Amino acid sequence: MKIVVNNENVNVRLDVFLSKELDKTRSYIDKQIKYGNVLVNGSSVKNGYSLKEDDTIDVNFSLEESKLEKENIPLDIFYEDEYIMVVNKPSGLVVHPGNGNKSHTLVNALMYHTDNLSESESDRPGIVHRIDKDTSGLLLISKTNLAHNILSLDFQNKNIKRKYIALVEGVITEEKGKINAPIGRDTKDRTKMMVTDKNSKQAVTNFEVIERYKNSTLIRCILETGRTHQIRVHMSYIGHPLINDPVYNKKHVINDFGQMLHAYYIGFNHPITKEFMEFTVEPPKEFNEILEMFKNS
Repeated sequence: MKIVVNNENVNVRLDVFLSKELDKTRSYIDKQIKYGNVLVNGSSVKNGYSLKEDDTIDVNFSLEESKLEKENIPLDIFYEDEYIMVVNKPSGLVVHPGNGNKSHTLVNALMYHTDNLSESESDRPGIVHRIDKDTSGLLLISKTNLAHNILSLDFQNKNIKRKYIALVEGVITEEKGKINAPIGRDTKDRTKMMVTDKNSKQAVTNFEVIERYKNSTLIRCILETGRTHQIRVHMSYIGHPLINDPVYNKKHVINDFGQMLHAYYIGFNHPITKEFMEFTVEPPKEFNEILEMFKNS
């Protein structure tokens, strides 16, 4: 939302003006200004900024109260400051609400933990990127709209590095490979994705072998793009579907843990300080238990 200041509001404090104009409390407005969600003439200012005629105010936060519930779901927080968080999501936890499901998601847990989350989308506060429900590992969370916008651009420009480990069916003979195949919705099952040239987006997955077993291979995957189910679809496409994947490898489901895929690394420049930061996390014990089964088989 853009607001142009007229001569009647010259010299009025920014926070006082917005509180009245938007019918929000001063404390709420002050918080939005502090976290960079309000810009005047394209720049961040303090809440006591005195308005000038023809100033353009950019309001970059939701004016509607979230209908999502806060839930006391434990969070494994690897890093947190006033702008971002890095969390280790367990397998089985959905990242954000959707399809009528408004509870028991990472977003609900984040809302319980902090009142400061970016508001780019009303049902996805703080969410800059996603991993599948049954994929475990590291996620980068934005606490301000300014941080969200910068990180989103960094993802688009491929400046954020993500690495996964996966256990796939069959023995991969080459040491490394690159899969460049567009991904779109499965034409027969809308809940699935597939490699297709129709209504699809470019998808690129790089992989390298970590260890080979009798009937499976442990690999490292590095994404150049971030499409839904990308690694799962690409590995299935080349004949090496993920072990325990209930969607793309139904014949090889061992238990209800989900696909053997773990986001173990993320590296990025902090959106505000520009400091390079990187984090790694070990796979959950359930992942390692299944891995041991295949090592010893």
